[in-house]
Amino acid sequence: MRREFFYSLGVVTVLELLAAFFYPAALWSLIVVIPLAALGLYDAYQKKHTILRTFPLLGHGRFLFELVRPEIQQYFIETNIDAHPIEREMRSVVYQRAKGELETKPFGTERDVYRVGYEWAAHSLAPSEKPSPDLYTVVGSSQCEKKCRASLLNISAMSYGALSSAAVRALNEGAAIGGFLHNTGEGGVSPHHLAGGGKLVWQIGTGYFGCRTPDGQFDADKFAEKATLDNVAMIEVKLSQGAKPGHGGVLPGEKVSPEIAQIRGVPVGQTVISPPRHSAFQTPIEMLEFLQRLRELSGGKPVGFKICIGREREFLAICKAIRETGIYPDFVTVDGGEGGTGAAPLEFSNSIGMPARDAWVFARNALVGAGLKDEIKLFVSGKILTGFHVLRALALGADACNSARGFMLALGCIQALRCNTNKCPTGVATQDPWLVQGLVVEDKRLRVARYHEGTLKSLCELMYAMSVSSPSELDPSMIYRRTSETRVASYAELYEYLQPGSLLDQTAPERWLELWQAADPRTFGPPAPSA
Repeated sequence: MRREFFYSLGVVTVLELLAAFFYPAALWSLIVVIPLAALGLYDAYQKKHTILRTFPLLGHGRFLFELVRPEIQQYFIETNIDAHPIEREMRSVVYQRAKGELETKPFGTERDVYRVGYEWAAHSLAPSEKPSPDLYTVVGSSQCEKKCRASLLNISAMSYGALSSAAVRALNEGAAIGGFLHNTGEGGVSPHHLAGGGKLVWQIGTGYFGCRTPDGQFDADKFAEKATLDNVAMIEVKLSQGAKPGHGGVLPGEKVSPEIAQIRGVPVGQTVISPPRHSAFQTPIEMLEFLQRLRELSGGKPVGFKICIGREREFLAICKAIRETGIYPDFVTVDGGEGGTGAAPLEFSNSIGMPARDAWVFARNALVGAGLKDEIKLFVSGKILTGFHVLRALALGADACNSARGFMLALGCIQALRCNTNKCPTGVATQDPWLVQGLVVEDKRLRVARYHEGTLKSLCELMYAMSVSSPSELDPSMIYRRTSETRVASYAELYEYLQPGSLLDQTAPERWLELWQAADPRTFGPPAPSA
């Protein structure tokens, strides 16, 4: 719309000149036209508001609607209709935090605290003295030479191509300012990821983008070339993601520009298929051998894998393979089935994959029960937006969190739901140059950094109120969930928690022992039939 504004301004100017020539009285209309033109020109060149920069004049309509938004929300609350609580939380927390605005709120909670699913943390009557906890975790097993400090909140996987160049640069520069990690997504390491100086987690998917042969197989030399870059801090092999686990993907040929083709190592203009599974390995044991190879090729950097849990025994098969081979992944990233993406089949996004909290607890139990948790860090993702969300994940056993949605909102995403059309109005999820130019990196990188800083500050404030001085002191008994109108339970009561090594010494609950027995480290599929 920016270009349309300039076209319209030119047409209006010509019409005004013609009207003034034939009807001098028409000059009075300039009283309206000149201020509007001036406002439109200001909108087009200011750098603070992406919507106004991209849609001069028209963009003010959105802000006019926002003026009455609190009254509209209150109507839904009073009529007991769910006014999209996640949407309210996104705007009131993420947007305000990213912009550095006042976060306090009058008149108390807007949520129905007696509705099933309402959650809260248990505070203490003896709050702590506000120490300065270390909000980082060190990633790297005893087999890792170059360990990495990771923030408790990092940017989850989002590829260049799905996101614009300006969005990737803003995220990476924000990560550099705040000292947290930026996951590249499976699209490969682009110049835009490297430009900001932020530390990267290079994600490698089934398409091996950036480290593939012409026929789509893994290329060790190309991998080593990029994995040894100073910007690359960790390597993550993606087995599956929450939005569409087991599905694979398609990159349409019209999106494969010369730049994208060079970054991903694919032919220009040719449709590229990402298969549902990896070709570099076929079994849990082979996967661990592949991870070990990547660690050696990268010069000893932390290497792990990302998974959305489906069949429980398959994750346990990986744990068994670790015990058998003695090869430790340095971290595991567990994504929830409710994870998001720019485009996923409806049935996959709604009905495939274990939900986040169930998956996090299961993964924690599997690693603890198999005696592996001391070597392997657990990263989690799945609609993590606020300090409370990070707190809850840490209490359930996570070592650190990743967020995609939160950082997209910090960039200025307004949830226009145009991610898959190349018409994202905020310039976040598009390759259209006219839309991308509206996202000003210098402004949005600061919002990314402020959102990260504010969210961890919120985490600290919550821990102080709970008389918790370190994230390691958090446990499931501190977080409560309403299970009915009259009943509540802590997460310690809602889930069972295995003791260290209980799968090995056969003291785990019977259901877990049956799953452990069925797990086969030599196959991701059904166990091999006995001879």
